[in-house]
Amino acid sequence: MELTREQQERYVRQIAVGEINVQGQEKLLHSKVLVVGAGGLGSPAAMYLAGSGVGTIGIADPDKVDLSNLQRQILHGMGDLGKDKVQSAQEAIRWINPDTQVRAYPVAVGADNVMELISDYDIVIDASDNFSTKFLINDACVLAGKPFVHAGVIRFQGQLMTYVPGQGPCYRCIFRTQPKDGTVPTGKQAGVLGMVCGVIGSLQAMEAVKYLTGVGELLTGRLLTCNMFTMNFRTVNLPKRTAECAVCGDHPVITKPGSV
Repeated sequence: MELTREQQERYVRQIAVGEINVQGQEKLLHSKVLVVGAGGLGSPAAMYLAGSGVGTIGIADPDKVDLSNLQRQILHGMGDLGKDKVQSAQEAIRWINPDTQVRAYPVAVGADNVMELISDYDIVIDASDNFSTKFLINDACVLAGKPFVHAGVIRFQGQLMTYVPGQGPCYRCIFRTQPKDGTVPTGKQAGVLGMVCGVIGSLQAMEAVKYLTGVGELLTGRLLTCNMFTMNFRTVNLPKRTAECAVCGDHPVITKPGSV
């Protein structure tokens, strides 16, 4: 596909980055990314993916926009209160970039639909805000051989890693089992700054763009952690795939999403 004159002008600064160039831009225009969660992480991730020219973005979220979202969920505004988040997101992305097709899924991602939802996408952005969905996305992507970018935020802190099949450990290799309810504070309980969401969500988009264009070094086999109170960022090298992992180990016991 040859870029139109308008596309050449729209993406001129991105094309000027030698590692991306015209070929990388064409790859982005042909790419499909699923963003699970249209909240604090999903908002900046989706906006920058759209701005970069990703051809198709799917957004899955069952919630409606409320006033407490607007401090950090920059896809939405005052005029969107009461709307489905995916509708608000769809409208915002169309306003940012008409090149991008948006598929809206106003549903909770669960064991009954996750495999179908991820099936048509090149990479998945885990922008969810709860452990059950994070473990579910991990297990589904491992089983389907699908890459995904994990992130989590709370207070001033964030973390990020990318899973690519056959190239490093999965989320369950590192975190093993889902914490019991009430043992780990949620963002609602402990709070989160919008700027933390903005930084980490943008980094998720960056990881996806690198994967889709085949440039740069991914956070595969590495976990990026940051404390924005002190502005300390560090990258931790992770162990290789865990042989005892319940989903990608030598003797997996998870053979379908939600089976454990």
